[in-house]
Amino acid sequence: MKHRPALDPDFVPAVLWNRSYAAKAAKTPGSKPLVISLERGDSTVSVYRTTVLPHTPENSALNIRYVERLLKFLLWQRGGYRVLIAGDPVIAAEIKTIYSPVGARAFDFNFMGSKVYGRSMEVESCDLDAVPEPRELSIPLGRNLDGCRIGFDLGGSDRKCAALLDGKVVFSEEVPWDPYFQSDPQYHYDGIRETLRRAAEHLPRVDAIGGSAAGVYVNNEVRVASLFRGVSEGDFEKRVRRIFFDLQKEWGGIPFEVVNDGEVTALAGSMSMNVNAVLGISLGTSLAAGYVDPDGHIRPWLNELAFAPVDYRENAPIDEWSGDAGCGVQYFSQQGVARLVPLAGIPLPAEMPFAEQLVEVQRLMAEDDPRAHRIFQSIGVSLGYTIAHYADFYDFKDILLLGRVTSGKGGNVVVSYARDVLLAQFPELADRVAINVPDEKSRRVGQAVAAASLPKLK
Repeated sequence: MKHRPALDPDFVPAVLWNRSYAAKAAKTPGSKPLVISLERGDSTVSVYRTTVLPHTPENSALNIRYVERLLKFLLWQRGGYRVLIAGDPVIAAEIKTIYSPVGARAFDFNFMGSKVYGRSMEVESCDLDAVPEPRELSIPLGRNLDGCRIGFDLGGSDRKCAALLDGKVVFSEEVPWDPYFQSDPQYHYDGIRETLRRAAEHLPRVDAIGGSAAGVYVNNEVRVASLFRGVSEGDFEKRVRRIFFDLQKEWGGIPFEVVNDGEVTALAGSMSMNVNAVLGISLGTSLAAGYVDPDGHIRPWLNELAFAPVDYRENAPIDEWSGDAGCGVQYFSQQGVARLVPLAGIPLPAEMPFAEQLVEVQRLMAEDDPRAHRIFQSIGVSLGYTIAHYADFYDFKDILLLGRVTSGKGGNVVVSYARDVLLAQFPELADRVAINVPDEKSRRVGQAVAAASLPKLK
């Protein structure tokens, strides 16, 4: 490492660990190909090919660490309920034990299976010649600006909306709310309905409504979403899963489209910069991500990078939701800032909400407090290495950074150190990838505008 996070000096970048492993495999006799196939509920298939060391006793721990972390990343990037591992049945058997109802990755097993795809997750071994061919879809997304539209974005601390008349923003606002621990889904329903009503007051009519929110949405159905984490399973099934269908009925059945906020983040960047091959990353309440491919389309991937591993140290911070260590949410979110606050020596109450801790840290950063600077330096260095890691899995030319963590002086520090890492350690990447941070107005409104463009008019 040519740069180290000031407050996370033991950070082990996934990209460097993986490249060191690949270099070792390349020069070790007996190394062999290994293929991971992931099938999703729509019968699309992603295939990832790599090389592993001979699975001897001295290499066993390295191999399992490599393949387990690789599969974890692929699952949260691309999704999949049926996993085939070809090339080594012993490795496949060990990974199957880890990804099982009683294994270390039981959370991922249940999430990818019953919660997202509505069926039990499978991890099986197969021969190399039995690996299915890749079947990827490239799906057009948004960019429809005709007529009278409302766009909304549901975050963990606020609801954003915009009213558009033939592509022109005639109204926008942000309204604070606190959805995470609300047990009554009526709170969520009433909040979204109020946002739509207020936007509609500024239009002669409403032709279409588009929205974005953190979570997994399939054909407007809520599969998994942190916004509703306080709602019981029974109420989720009865009142949340089809909440957007209920709202659509209130608006007379007009075109109504809701997708993951990460996808809309990337779409907003693609639209504002007039480019494709964009990876959008939002450092907010959590870490949201979305990808627009070189053709300007999206793919039926999850892109839930909050839970994809980025730090391979043994004692990496643990995400309290999934129980896993070293995942992106612990580094690139309000929660990540709060984790670094005590390490920076800033005396804030541990019970202070993460959003309020971020505000206080940003206030200190505006005053050039060196403690706050070390927090944003640590985030920036970690982000630089993580962008390089993402580049091994995505084909992008532009990174779009959004979210409250990137606001103000702190955001400038994050971007500066991320660029320094790319220049020093990954010069070939620094030459072809631009890191973009939109202005404050675009940050506030751009997501809602892009969401408004999702539906096509009938």
